[in-house]
Amino acid sequence: MSDDFETVHAPSLTDSADPAPVPAPSAHVPAPVPAPTPAPNISISISAPLPGSTPAAAAGGSSGAGASGGAKANKSDPIYAQIKTEGPDSPNAYAGVAPGGKVRLTNYPAIRNAPLPYEGSGSFSNLHLALAYLFTPAILLRVIPFVKASWVPWWLYFVLVLLTGIPVTIAYWTIMSTIGPRKNEKVNLPGRPIEYYMDIKDPGLKKKYHGNNKIPMQIFYDAYFEQKIDLKHDIMDVLEFRWDWASMQFTPELFRYVFFNFIPDVLMHTARQDETQVRDTYDRGNDFYEWFLGPQMIYTSGIITDIEREETLEQLQDNKLALVCAKLALKPSDTVLDIGCGWGTFTAFAAKNFGCDVTGVTLAKEQAAFGNERIKKAGVGPSKARILCLDYRDIPQAKGKYNKIVTLEMAEHVGVRHYGKFLANVYDLLEDDGLLLFQVAGLRPQWQFWDVIWGLFMNKYVFPGADASLHVGWVITQLEKAGFEVRSCDVLGVHYSATIDRWLKNWKANEDKVKGKYGEKWWRVWLYFLASSVIIAREGGSSLFQITLHKNLNAFHRVEGVLTHAGIHPKPPREFVSVYK
Repeated sequence: MSDDFETVHAPSLTDSADPAPVPAPSAHVPAPVPAPTPAPNISISISAPLPGSTPAAAAGGSSGAGASGGAKANKSDPIYAQIKTEGPDSPNAYAGVAPGGKVRLTNYPAIRNAPLPYEGSGSFSNLHLALAYLFTPAILLRVIPFVKASWVPWWLYFVLVLLTGIPVTIAYWTIMSTIGPRKNEKVNLPGRPIEYYMDIKDPGLKKKYHGNNKIPMQIFYDAYFEQKIDLKHDIMDVLEFRWDWASMQFTPELFRYVFFNFIPDVLMHTARQDETQVRDTYDRGNDFYEWFLGPQMIYTSGIITDIEREETLEQLQDNKLALVCAKLALKPSDTVLDIGCGWGTFTAFAAKNFGCDVTGVTLAKEQAAFGNERIKKAGVGPSKARILCLDYRDIPQAKGKYNKIVTLEMAEHVGVRHYGKFLANVYDLLEDDGLLLFQVAGLRPQWQFWDVIWGLFMNKYVFPGADASLHVGWVITQLEKAGFEVRSCDVLGVHYSATIDRWLKNWKANEDKVKGKYGEKWWRVWLYFLASSVIIAREGGSSLFQITLHKNLNAFHRVEGVLTHAGIHPKPPREFVSVYK
């Protein structure tokens, strides 16, 4: 095969069957996801490559050169592929697979499926960076004339280590983000010009970035927010193919933000800073958030219970509320603390459905007012549930202590500096036989440069001060240091991807309202935030950890956790035959 490549003519990734009727949510743990059907043999047809694309060898499968089109795959069937889904004018028209490579694609209704599962350049070696820190001053001492004199003191070397630290970091990150090797070479790119994806209106940017000259991602999104760039396709399609037109190079602006904003915030992270940043963010206006969160006003991930259908946002969130309550085994006698309660939906839900006493805590005034009104409308009196507007450091003790504590994606805002103190506060607030459900977003330790650039964007535009989004190993270590023992840990990144996909649809549906009140820039910032988050959560660059814990004490009755440990109560897909009888 010369200039042709084999493709699977898969159904459009935007198609979806009508969802099946969904039963009302219950307070029990959602049923586990059934195992997917094994991939069938799929017929393949021959197509000419798109203009500007790179021909690639087949990914595998049976040849169907004489057919006019490929077999139609079921939406739930995984396929191995180069894909051609929506015709030559769609951004999803081509995904190349390198010779000998094999990339599995999916088409599940539950999520936004990846049309181009491309691996970017990976994290650099900390050892190499450390060696650069150590050897650069030694080299300078040899090449700079005046330091060869015998009067130069020994401590000058350590002074040079400090003075060259930032320049060495900038040089190393720039080089590695520009020419660093990819994780693997299985997937090729279409090779389209940047003009295929966007219209660059700024003359300076247009002169520099044209044809196959890739634009750094940070320069792209800042220019997009300022209307210097318009997109020619839906933002999801453009970002799915970001590797074809963008580089993940660290730019001077990223370095400026890291050294003069991000690092100082991490080192300081005062209570006053928390209050200012949280209120600036969450008191923007309840309507702003309702336009993508919907009427439930839950700004945390939902839970998928069926990958074969597209559950609504409300169903995903009801699944999550039910799961959290089940893991905590809530009952009327419980005294519950919801730290970082947001608009109070879980607080109201737990009090209404389980009759327990619930206290929610938030720093945002508008959230507190909204939450207390929601509790009132739910028919729950202030003696059973209430939202307090205060810092987590000022949480009052219950009569005795709280025997159930929930924190859903609030700990990221605490900051690395105060993480240990925060967990110590939680430990002191929890009864010795109580339970903690700790849900926190985080990043993967083996990150790619795309992950870091996305994280810095989030810190600057979406969640200022949320610098404690770290990998699950770090989180669990901090929890254990604080005196907790892990009962279970679920990694829920793909559930977050599905949830944010529903938020994105809501945001698009309210475009005119957002632009009318908050302007074009905020519309674009949040559009990019939601679209990029759908992708990065699906890919694993950002993830979510739901951890159930109790105090690490001899007197804790661990056997009582067996009934609510969801992970050890799977529903087998079929009966198994014993092999030892």
